[in-house]
Amino acid sequence: MFKTLSYYWNAARGYRLKPWKSPYLRWRFETFLGKEAANLTARKFLQLAWKYRDHMERFVDWAAERRRFQHRRHA
Repeated sequence: MFKTLSYYWNAARGYRLKPWKSPYLRWRFETFLGKEAANLTARKFLQLAWKYRDHMERFVDWAAERRRFQHRRHA
């Protein structure tokens, strides 16, 4: 849960109170979901985030693993 919140905090910079307007998060949703993520509204964003929360958790775990690997190589 902490990793997911941390990822969200970093990814939604500048749009933390309205993440559905974040260009990066919109791109992420559209890349992963295709047409299902077109024309995001607050309601649609929250519905999709809840529907695909397991996928998001796996992605965040993968991103955290990559970050740890990069830090080990550069430390």
